[in-house]
Amino acid sequence: MAKLCVRSCCHTAVFDKDTMTHLFSPLRLRELTLRNRIAISPMCTYSATDGVANDFHLAHYGRFALGGAGLVMLEATATAPEGRISHGDLGLWDDAQIEPLARIASLVKAQGGAVGIQLCHAGRKAARQRPWHGNGPLGAEDLALRGESGWPLVSPSAIPFGADYETPSALEETDISAVMQQFVDAAGRANAAGFDVVELHVAHGFLLHSFMSPVTNHREDAFGGDFQERHRFPLQVVAAVRQAWPADHPLFARVSALDGVDGGRSFDETLAFSRELGRVGVDVIDCSSGGIGGHSASTAGGGGPRSYGFQLPYAERIRRETGVASMAVGLITEPELADSAIADGRADLIAIGRQALVNPNWPLHAEAALGRHDPAAPFQNWPEQYGWWLNGRQKIINAMR
Repeated sequence: MAKLCVRSCCHTAVFDKDTMTHLFSPLRLRELTLRNRIAISPMCTYSATDGVANDFHLAHYGRFALGGAGLVMLEATATAPEGRISHGDLGLWDDAQIEPLARIASLVKAQGGAVGIQLCHAGRKAARQRPWHGNGPLGAEDLALRGESGWPLVSPSAIPFGADYETPSALEETDISAVMQQFVDAAGRANAAGFDVVELHVAHGFLLHSFMSPVTNHREDAFGGDFQERHRFPLQVVAAVRQAWPADHPLFARVSALDGVDGGRSFDETLAFSRELGRVGVDVIDCSSGGIGGHSASTAGGGGPRSYGFQLPYAERIRRETGVASMAVGLITEPELADSAIADGRADLIAIGRQALVNPNWPLHAEAALGRHDPAAPFQNWPEQYGWWLNGRQKIINAMR
């Protein structure tokens, strides 16, 4: 084990260059090896035009790659125009959308990170205003001010998301097959764009999740009723995407561990569903909660207040009781909490969201906080275009002490 003696004016310290925290251990998923266990959580930016990524997206995701994340996951990307949450959603329903995303994928990988994309159909939660325009249903004012009109919504059953929302149409069985093919086709385009990971959005009240919840699925055919019937279509989509997605590429699924509303799905159902996800080839289950009604992430257990790492118990139980790797997300803000979660076997990956927006260099700062940097050259793991500047400055500071 290599060690380095570092001398200052006050003392001599021994720095272990091979120190490896759990958070910064590599993770192999099929033929992909992540450089660490930190993922950037998919976060919608609502900044595309006709589903096409632009320079904002390139800069936005490039910052995270420079910041040292092991996996940079792009935001919810619609599999069809009618599957968009808003007019600003990214899309992969058309080949013209591939090349701008390929630029992003190439940039992230050039910086040593892996890159993923989340595929989504918003279902009855589609056709909404961008958050800074109100986050409600699109209406006459949106059309007058921004030229943004709504479109017909679809769902497993004709149940609106809220009192002021349009009532969706219940998907016919022929339409269900078409939606599944849209996911498969989008995954093919993600592969053409060079993505390492695809994540299917099976959470937060969007279309696939709404098939699973008894709150939103009142169907009386093969896709509604008991647990097996309600979960049939999401599992068919996952299995079809897994078959189309390269065998050496990992497949993720984001789930809502529980609905957090009366009459909603229980965590026991999520455990059973997670076992089925593993059986059809999902490699990592991304553990969120809520979204059928109200906020996208529920309070702890559906009834208590949120706290730091409040969704970690979901990731821990899924990992332990199903044998499928899990990713934890939700108020994991400090490196020490993230590291201990990996060390204690509560999750295999940690997804960072808002903290990464505040500080895109969160992974690099976490290395320092966990003692994984050389005091004589604390910026050695930063991009070399930055590190040589910063380490030179640090040498000047050390010499002045």
